Amino acid sequence: MDYHDNILQTIGDTPLVKLHKVIEDIPALVLMKVETFNPGHSIKDRMALKMLEDAEKRGDIKPGGTVIECTSGNTGMGLALGAAVKGYKCIFTTTDKQSKEKIDLLRAVGGEVIVCPTNVEADDPRSYYSVARRLSEETPNSYWCNQYDNLSNRTAHYESTGPEIWEQTDGKITHLVVGVGTGGTISGTGRYLKEQNKDVKVWGIDTYGSVFKKYHETGEFDEKEIYPYITEGIGEDIIPKNVDFDVIDYFEKVTDKDGALMTRRLAREEGLLLGYSAGSAVAGLLQLKDKLTKDDVVVVVIHDHGSRYVGKIYNDDWMRERGFLERELSVKDVLKMKKGEQFLAVHSHHTVQEAFKMMKEHDISQMPVMKEDKVVGSITETAVLSYLLENPMNHAEQKLDSIMGSPFPVVPEDMPFSQLSQYIDRNIPAVMAKDRAGTLHILTQYDIIRAM
Repeated sequence: MDYHDNILQTIGDTPLVKLHKVIEDIPALVLMKVETFNPGHSIKDRMALKMLEDAEKRGDIKPGGTVIECTSGNTGMGLALGAAVKGYKCIFTTTDKQSKEKIDLLRAVGGEVIVCPTNVEADDPRSYYSVARRLSEETPNSYWCNQYDNLSNRTAHYESTGPEIWEQTDGKITHLVVGVGTGGTISGTGRYLKEQNKDVKVWGIDTYGSVFKKYHETGEFDEKEIYPYITEGIGEDIIPKNVDFDVIDYFEKVTDKDGALMTRRLAREEGLLLGYSAGSAVAGLLQLKDKLTKDDVVVVVIHDHGSRYVGKIYNDDWMRERGFLERELSVKDVLKMKKGEQFLAVHSHHTVQEAFKMMKEHDISQMPVMKEDKVVGSITETAVLSYLLENPMNHAEQKLDSIMGSPFPVVPEDMPFSQLSQYIDRNIPAVMAKDRAGTLHILTQYDIIRAM
């Protein structure tokens, strides 16, 4: 029988998958190391297990102890899996910019989660670094993994991720592209690959609001570089010990928007439902396409699965609120474009001749028909003209209710603009909408064309 003794034995040996549509402009062969095949759906499973096992070997944690970590979610998940198998308790600190899905998942696997503010400095007692450190000092038989400075992090990738990539590419890899957060993945993997071939280029993907790129290029830790950003999993406002800047050849920064949009494209065009930083990594690679040739073999190492971001980058409302997707026009938006144009209607007691005169004076082609305060029908220029032509000698006193059509459909003002196509057609030239004040408005085909 072929089976594993526990879930931890399934970590690693993840596949390389060729990218196609999203990198059409890149001449090189681009392969993605899809780390979502790990049991915790993240590359962090590798280093989480390594940190835990190294701590056990050193005697830093005893049976029944408590694992403590500051995490953006993925390292916590890896540690939680290890703790479940090994019998430890878990306490995780995270920041309030992390997705709800990440926090819920950590709790689902038995972790206690403490959410800390994002926009504070690392040495602030409220930061998720400081809270984790304090808890480790106060909790008996506990171990704070500290993935940022714990070198077991990068060792895990030197021992597993690097050798896997070298073997999978038959030693033909020319470029490694990795989003940089704690620095363990890029440093450990990059060092192994450079030991096999010193010409392998290692490119780190950074985000705006992070200190990595400028520090790498100048050696200066510039606090002016630090400001809030939305991208999860990459970038830092500190310099973790795991980042080996000697291994990294170049840093490329990617905007929050470009990373999010590429993440969506990977799912839609490649069938790869991945996390935010995966999009950043591929977007960064596209920005560097001019540095690549048709003979290059690029491996992009990604961090986590898209299930962590269902309420964020895979949510259209969240994307629009941040300006990452153009917000679709609504009926309300089209009404605003009319700039307070008067709502014109005729009443059922009016004659055809009166309606025709009113339509001619205001240059309109259709109107609702009212009876008291209710809309009871509609007339169109076509219907009026047809009646007048058919009855040239007998129309002066003819009432509208004899030629009016059905009332125009009433739609909610928050309806997306695109859904108006369900109502407007050859037979229905207009719709009506009621605003919050209860005032009726009409949207004609001309209004809709003008809005487009």
